[in-house]
Amino acid sequence: MKWSEYHFFYFMMEASFQKRFVLSILFVFPIVVYLFFASGKNNFARLPILSEGIAEIDSFESVSGKKIVLRNRITILNYWLNPLENKKTEALNLNQKIYKRFYEFDDFQFVVFVESGSEAAVEQLKSELEKGTGTDLSKWNFLLGTRDAIKAHFSSLKIPASFEQVQEHSWAFIIDKDLNLRGRNDDPKEGTIYGFDVQSVAAINNMMVDDVKVILAEYRLALKKYNSKREK
Repeated sequence: MKWSEYHFFYFMMEASFQKRFVLSILFVFPIVVYLFFASGKNNFARLPILSEGIAEIDSFESVSGKKIVLRNRITILNYWLNPLENKKTEALNLNQKIYKRFYEFDDFQFVVFVESGSEAAVEQLKSELEKGTGTDLSKWNFLLGTRDAIKAHFSSLKIPASFEQVQEHSWAFIIDKDLNLRGRNDDPKEGTIYGFDVQSVAAINNMMVDDVKVILAEYRLALKKYNSKREK
């Protein structure tokens, strides 16, 4: 076989191999992706329920005068006691990373417990959040109560952390429409995660954003299935 013929034969064989390789990738890759997500269905389809029967909040007065409830709402719940001025960093982190991203979803809300007499501080805090954002803050809800009443509500979360710990680290909690606390129960480092330290942008970006996405997707999927059944 002449060198030119050999070279041509080698070229054709290489081209054929490359073609088969590309076709194999195009065929196999979608299957691998499907199997990956199918095997992770239990991990990603639902955000685990960590405790049930969270106390309703309709007995608390809101700064806006509106009646605020947890039932049938997806709530980011916070307990911020005085001095409220010290919570500016937490408020800005939540507003930028969570609220602005998700507030347009139906039935999504923020609820923040503050001590009675904090009305002026609340308005100042909201003013700070509004500066330069142009975001509708109507789903930021502030509830007034005594320290004891707020602490009593916190106890309904039934978590192995003290009220003082939650205050120190400014934890935010995800409450679903059925008054359940949602979070993580299999985190590689922390084990069970009941709430998120919103002083930390990393904690919000690395965990909280994902968990809010999961619970919103969960309810959107449930609504889609419900609407599909009604149309049949």
